[in-house]
Amino acid sequence: MTGGLAAGFHDPVHDAQGVFRDVLRAMSRPGEVRETAVQIDPPAPLNIAGAAVCLALLDFETPLWIDGGGRDADGAASFLTFHTGAPRATGPAQADFVLVADGRILPAFDTFRQGTDEAPEGSATLIVQVADLAAASPDAAGAWRLDGPGIDGTVGLHVSGLPDGIADDLARNADRFPRGIDLILCAGRRIAALPRTTRVEG
Repeated sequence: MTGGLAAGFHDPVHDAQGVFRDVLRAMSRPGEVRETAVQIDPPAPLNIAGAAVCLALLDFETPLWIDGGGRDADGAASFLTFHTGAPRATGPAQADFVLVADGRILPAFDTFRQGTDEAPEGSATLIVQVADLAAASPDAAGAWRLDGPGIDGTVGLHVSGLPDGIADDLARNADRFPRGIDLILCAGRRIAALPRTTRVEG
């Protein structure tokens, strides 16, 4: 513990680089599930992957908004601000990064910054904690079919812990390109990404 706060990465430089590589790989290979090996014990409602991604990506220039999913997120916010320097955004529309602690109650995508055609990099990145993530056959029951840049043909991804109808929302998100949001999904130690360029059916 540090001043009453849970410790961050054991080896900040090495661990952050490793998680960053996992995220970069996940973003460049949508649907591929990565597993982080970092050893951290984050405060509720953070899971290990969600905390690790935040610790690796956030800094003092990236405002963060936390949707606690009905749970108190002050401890998580203090933990992330202390270890990364990221300021707390005044609302979701002002955030560069949004941590959604419970993907089952993921807010509507238009709650978040979408960027513009001229400056698509101004959109938000959502770090969404879900119940489970697993690679799957594209034809498997309950799996999403993904295609787009970084995918050879189609791949399958099974995700549990998101709202009904989310696949339709993701399809509309892809239609907004170059605007739209990018999602990083986190379950336990597992990480997968759905950049705005990925088309989802499911």
